[in-house]
Amino acid sequence: MTVLLAAFLDGLLREPPARLHPVVGIGRLLAGLERFWRDDARAGAAAWAAGAVVVTGIAALLGRWTLTLETPWRLAATALLLWPAFSLRMLLEEVAVVEAALARDLDEARTRLARLVSRDTGNLDEAGVRMAALETLAENFSDSLVAPMFYFVLSGLPGAWLYRYANTADATWGYRSRRYRHWGRFAARADDLLNLLPARLAAGLLGGGRDLAALRREAARTPSPNAGWPMAALALAMGVRLEKRGAYVLNPSGRDPEPADLRRALARARRTAVVVYALAALLGWGVWGL
Repeated sequence: MTVLLAAFLDGLLREPPARLHPVVGIGRLLAGLERFWRDDARAGAAAWAAGAVVVTGIAALLGRWTLTLETPWRLAATALLLWPAFSLRMLLEEVAVVEAALARDLDEARTRLARLVSRDTGNLDEAGVRMAALETLAENFSDSLVAPMFYFVLSGLPGAWLYRYANTADATWGYRSRRYRHWGRFAARADDLLNLLPARLAAGLLGGGRDLAALRREAARTPSPNAGWPMAALALAMGVRLEKRGAYVLNPSGRDPEPADLRRALARARRTAVVVYALAALLGWGVWGL
């Protein structure tokens, strides 16, 4: 019931106001921890651990508080606390906006896409824009929905919020930039570890249980140990080629994605989300009574 209530809030309200959003608060916490920044991996690991203790500690205290409430209010309060830990509606809307922009102007679509991906979008053609949009839909379907639900079922609110903290820390500190090359190493690896199972679960759900050997082969083409799984699953299920220039090509024998493919992918994500919510609701009720 808690998961279904949280899903209803996500569908109805999309996101909490920024001033109240816990992920914004996590961003401020990470910025505060940077006061102890040194170009050293151990210092970065210590800062990450300190932040994790704060976030999971608050989540645990709030979870204990909900136990003092009568059942209907306990379910509602837990749903309200779970809701900001995932974000499906915003993901679907942002990806849909890219295709809508493509129908009007390629440069507008490139600009909208740049809000979703870290790569340079300035030289992408229409097919390249659609490829990047499909990739971010698949990867973030795992990060923004499957993983938080997985960890909520596994360990309640502290689990869901530990994952959201780790994912935010990786986005902020991951050792992709020169400044965070050492400091962010632990954050990046922690996110990799926490995503190992959810990414493969997301791939299985998005791909509909297709050929595991082909999925494993295609997923291995990406440098990430996890992101390639849901992206490859979507590419194979839809018969399209997904390419990040200079990095990888998934399902190279597939065709370039067309306008209808993004709409089909969004519909697939919505259907799969229903399965995720149903499974998480059943398991959450069975494990936590929530």
